[in-house]
Amino acid sequence: MISRLAAFRRILHRFVRLQSTCPPKFPCVDAHQARESRILASFTSAPAYTPNSQPDTGPEPPYARPNPASYSLYRHSTPFSLIYSKNPLPSFELAYETWGTLSPKKDNAILLHTGLSASSHAASTPSNPSPGWWESFIGPGKALDTNQFYIICTNVLGGCYGSTGPSTLEPISQTPWATRFPVLSIFDMVQAQFHLLDNLGIEKLYASVGSSMGGMQSLAAGWLHPSRVGKVVSISGTARSSPSAIAMRYAQRSVLMADPNWNKGFYYDALPPHTGMKLARQIATITYRSGPEWEQRFGRRLRPLPDNTDASESGPRTPALCPDFLIETYLDHQGESFCLKYDANSLIYISKAMDLFDMTLPALQELGLSPSTPPIASSFSPPSPEAEAAKKPYAIPIPQTPLSLGLKPLSKTPMLILSSQSDILFPPEQQREVFEALKAAGNKHVRYYELGGVWGHDTFLIDVEGVGGAVRGFL
Repeated sequence: MISRLAAFRRILHRFVRLQSTCPPKFPCVDAHQARESRILASFTSAPAYTPNSQPDTGPEPPYARPNPASYSLYRHSTPFSLIYSKNPLPSFELAYETWGTLSPKKDNAILLHTGLSASSHAASTPSNPSPGWWESFIGPGKALDTNQFYIICTNVLGGCYGSTGPSTLEPISQTPWATRFPVLSIFDMVQAQFHLLDNLGIEKLYASVGSSMGGMQSLAAGWLHPSRVGKVVSISGTARSSPSAIAMRYAQRSVLMADPNWNKGFYYDALPPHTGMKLARQIATITYRSGPEWEQRFGRRLRPLPDNTDASESGPRTPALCPDFLIETYLDHQGESFCLKYDANSLIYISKAMDLFDMTLPALQELGLSPSTPPIASSFSPPSPEAEAAKKPYAIPIPQTPLSLGLKPLSKTPMLILSSQSDILFPPEQQREVFEALKAAGNKHVRYYELGGVWGHDTFLIDVEGVGGAVRGFL
């Protein structure tokens, strides 16, 4: 009995020694450390991470950092007032790119607004032939037809792709603004764009077009300057951020700011918060697509095992605590490919501006906002209220809401509202709310279309036939 007990103890000790010599492996954790080592090794010009393997990434458009030589810069040298800041921004720059030809009367310009993290590079140009984030929608015969229109796209104020933002130098100290940069609003971003239009000599836009955050900007542009915007297109946007969208963006900022490298925003002379950025992007990606699409693309399939795996092992596959399912490898890839391409502080500031956006009348009054000029009647010339009343003597007036009252300045602007049935970030009911509020505000020429497909919020990037066809027809 004693010999059996001693033999068991020897086996147990041997097993413990074996475990100590073969510690568990966590390649997903090691990847953060390897990335940090690469950044330190080439600190002055840290390249964006490029993974060795490319999982199924789907039809996502490129989000590459544009070359400064490929975009133009508008320089605003006088102080620029901001809604939430007592002190104006001393000056700012906006990076922008254009496509098509501006007509002699300068009446064919379309201002294209971007999503949160996109650059001004919406489509390829002679100076930058790489595909842009809306490549399939811009060009001859496309949704934004360059045979007819002059397309302008900017990197928003607060961005990091050429425009002034937290990563640019503060004029007095000549050090990055970091979190000394003032809090921005969507309205501030749009006002900066109109300064660019003034510089280009464009008095009135043929249309304002935007998707996601750009949809917010497009609504804001028409509201702030109703006499300067001929038509408005809002795709997968909203007139006010919902609690669920605010919660998702708050979670992204929380994991980013919890990264020790964030250092309260002052990381520009040190390691960037790359791990926090990766996690923030993973959270965001969950809101950009849809469950049905992931069921089709990934299901519950597992990633292929490494080539050095012992095929002779019997029994069930040993699960990994790092990415094991294909959906996990997809999220991991999305985070890795983004975490060094975009500035963390820009993500914080711009996402906060989206949270603050609210076009209900009480919110607009609290900010002290009002349109620059009264709206101009559209060329559609809708029937007068008296004529409508004569046709429908018993018609019941549409009840007014805080949003419909806030959207009154858009009552005479032709508008197109597009939504995606599978969008969980800005679900269709938010676009329908905008549509109904515009009708209640008296807009007789607002159109609403709800698109199918399984691409979720990213439908505006992928559905060339549905989105592109609706936009082209409306314009």
